[in-house]
Amino acid sequence: MIDMKVILGSAAALALVGCMNGDDSRTAAAPGADESADAFVERLNEELTEVHPHHARTAWIAATYITPDTNALASASTAEQLAWVSNAIEDSKRYVGQAQSGDVARMLRLLQVGSSLPAPRDGAKQQELAEIVSRMRAVYGSGKYCPDGEDSCRTLPELERVLAENRDYDAQLDAWQGWRTVSPAMRDDYKRFIELTNEGARELGFRDTGHLWRSAYDMDADAFYEEADRLWTQVKPLYDQLHCHVRATLHETYGDRVPADGPIPAHLLGNMWAQSWDNLYPLLEPYQGVSDLDVDAALEAQDYDATRMTKLAEDFFVSLGMERLPASFWERSMFTKPRDREVQCHASAWDIDLQGDVRIKMCIEPTKEMLTTIYHELGHLYYDLAYNHQPYLYQAGAHDGFHEGIGDTLELSLTPGYLQEVGLIGEYTPSDEAVVNQQMKLALAKIAFLPFSKVVDQWRWDAFAGTATTDELNARWWELREQFQGVAAPVERSESDFDPGAKFHVPNNTPYTRYFLAHILQFQFHRSLCEAAGFEGPLHECSIYGSKEAGEKLSAMLALGTSKPWQDALAQLTGSREMDATAIIDYFAPLMGYLEQQNQGRQCGW
Repeated sequence: MIDMKVILGSAAALALVGCMNGDDSRTAAAPGADESADAFVERLNEELTEVHPHHARTAWIAATYITPDTNALASASTAEQLAWVSNAIEDSKRYVGQAQSGDVARMLRLLQVGSSLPAPRDGAKQQELAEIVSRMRAVYGSGKYCPDGEDSCRTLPELERVLAENRDYDAQLDAWQGWRTVSPAMRDDYKRFIELTNEGARELGFRDTGHLWRSAYDMDADAFYEEADRLWTQVKPLYDQLHCHVRATLHETYGDRVPADGPIPAHLLGNMWAQSWDNLYPLLEPYQGVSDLDVDAALEAQDYDATRMTKLAEDFFVSLGMERLPASFWERSMFTKPRDREVQCHASAWDIDLQGDVRIKMCIEPTKEMLTTIYHELGHLYYDLAYNHQPYLYQAGAHDGFHEGIGDTLELSLTPGYLQEVGLIGEYTPSDEAVVNQQMKLALAKIAFLPFSKVVDQWRWDAFAGTATTDELNARWWELREQFQGVAAPVERSESDFDPGAKFHVPNNTPYTRYFLAHILQFQFHRSLCEAAGFEGPLHECSIYGSKEAGEKLSAMLALGTSKPWQDALAQLTGSREMDATAIIDYFAPLMGYLEQQNQGRQCGW
């Protein structure tokens, strides 16, 4: 669930557009001797806007039509992008120390810290890095588990279904191990990837690639460590209670295969990466016999297809006073998995030309999970459209967690009241028991996700910094998984494995802290938007559907892009300049009471 304009680039999408389109002179033109910083930035914005569509389309084709040819084209495009970005950043250094207007100084800074893929200046190394990135993406995108030859092959979605639906310990273990036969092929490439990106980051004046990534948050890079830890500390008590209850339930289900007082085997949590546990809900439903919100059944009974589901999500944004999506969105998006070719099914949102050609790439099926994912992806697109008027280097979220958090915020408004209003559930009578049931289901998705979303980049920061050497990458992965999540590998793992590579965002080089921050911010955003909508009552009952007041406040913040520090954008929407996880505690207060009651007498922790 990502915005490709953000993840493949610098401040807004630098690595997605990267170079001039034409002959062999595909590098940023060096500034003239008399070119001012203002003129340089103006020219840079113009060139980026001009070349963006060509490279966006190259990336789109590579994601929606995986072949050796499209991979080669994507690799060449990435190499050109890296060269362009590297040259542009190098040229910008001539303006360091010069007096500049606030906007110019900010754009130069965003240029410096915006690339998640810093390439060395050496052209051969740039080409090597581009080939590594394309190769890792292709390995992941075409990965299959074939235990008994070609006829036995299973894709990632098929393996995920085993973990989601099958409660047989050994079948789950086979699927879990099977997907991890794909990622070892990336291991040597990733080691070299670390070396090359670190070299590029150091040439830009950063200690390593992780230091560069953390410098993009309008605060000291090392202080950002403390900020992430502070936010985690705010929500950890709720996670600990959830973990304790889930482990006790799994211990009852699987016996001593799940320890009563240790980490949970990772393959038993209903998800390939144990990042969300909502597929365990049937085991954990607090109150049996309480009316269930069976949206999946309603979607099937009412013949919802991918297009109709997407139009329902669009209607939500329109109810807030936003425009309908352009006709090209419906013509050019990939809504379902094609039968004739390999594609990346991982949901993503794309802004192709910065002038309204926005698209999503998904393999939609009629489920509540897919429906909420569509809301998320449209959140990216409405953010893109809101700031398309900004100069190119301001076309991004206030920080990357904002971009991820907007769609998630709208998901919180898919309350029983909203679902009833749009006809996806029948008559609904709220009760305390029903509320706890609903919150359990949501917490298994969102609260369980928080420590995983912290671990992914913590692992990469350690790898980039050398805190975890290239000879202990897998061991460090599982140390962090146990430390923060309380989960453990179900079978012995070694350095011949490369389990981080089994997660899309690692071979795709997508920074992951954005998802951690998004899961914090969405509740903070939701609380403020509910106040704007004039809602009075428990936070979990609020839906901003139909509130033009909430939509106006949201749109004003979206339109800023990254033109202001995130603290300013946050204050405009919430009145606070500090990210705050207390809205999560407010939202889940009913569930917290239930969990504390259930965990009485249990040994929690791991």
